Amino acid sequence: MPDQLITHLRHVDLAVPDLSRQQDFFTNAWGLSAEHSDTGIAFLAAEGSPEQYVVRLREAADKRIDLIAFGAGSPSDVDALAGRLAVAGVTLVTEPGTMTTPGGGYGFRFFDNEGRTIEISAEVAVRRHRRIEAGEHVPVRLSHVVVNSANPEETRAFYEKHLGFRLSDILMHPRMGEMMWFLRINAWHHSLAVARGPHPSLHHASFELRGLDEYLRGTGKLLRAGVEKIWGPGRHLAGNNTFSYFLDPHGNTVEYTTELELVDEDAWHPHLYDFSDPAVSDQWGTANAMDEFVARKSFNDPDRGLFVAPPV
Repeated sequence: MPDQLITHLRHVDLAVPDLSRQQDFFTNAWGLSAEHSDTGIAFLAAEGSPEQYVVRLREAADKRIDLIAFGAGSPSDVDALAGRLAVAGVTLVTEPGTMTTPGGGYGFRFFDNEGRTIEISAEVAVRRHRRIEAGEHVPVRLSHVVVNSANPEETRAFYEKHLGFRLSDILMHPRMGEMMWFLRINAWHHSLAVARGPHPSLHHASFELRGLDEYLRGTGKLLRAGVEKIWGPGRHLAGNNTFSYFLDPHGNTVEYTTELELVDEDAWHPHLYDFSDPAVSDQWGTANAMDEFVARKSFNDPDRGLFVAPPV
């Protein structure tokens, strides 16, 4: 396994046909703040996060993941990662260099094994952010991103071998075998997870709220606003985090969560959890059952952006 040069998750970038409707959802319903926006593109920040933005939206004919971005410790770490990927035969979309997105920095992009565009950057300017106060039900940060994979074992191996991700836990089913792998790049239980699915796509993007009260207030606000909930509220066993899953206007699943587990890196051993046990999916027993409807929604539409780099 390579050195742990990646430090954290920065943002997830989505392309959608109806930018104004998507932006309205993420700002007025979901609680992000629009900054640095321009014609055909919007950069959305979380009030409690030092990242310049946690979601980027771009107007396009095809719905797709534009890219998933991670931070590195220094420009030399960026160069080291790019060099290792190139030697391993991974396609670099851009060579390491000065970035023109908000906050600048130094970074590069590449295609992962299934064709998703991944960005690694360092020295991005810190955004002026603030402490989220008690009762404020707005996202503090982007917690994690989960992707569907048609070849999840290979995808897991790619991120472990080339990028230094570590396995935290696995979900399995007696009939279907291993189904989801939780991968971490720091002490958070997972920043990325890989789910077995019929095609590569976004499974969900998850946003951390301040605490349990704020998580439930946020969940309730969305329910009162008529946003479609597909699963929750509840508490997972893997990661020990709460969950409420909703659909955005383009059918992407987005999650409110809180209290994601921080693991002791020296003592942690991955668990193999059987999610046919209802307590694995939801320790509280408050969420609706994980059924075929929830699974179908989580499969999402096939990603139209594989091995096609976003224009910006």
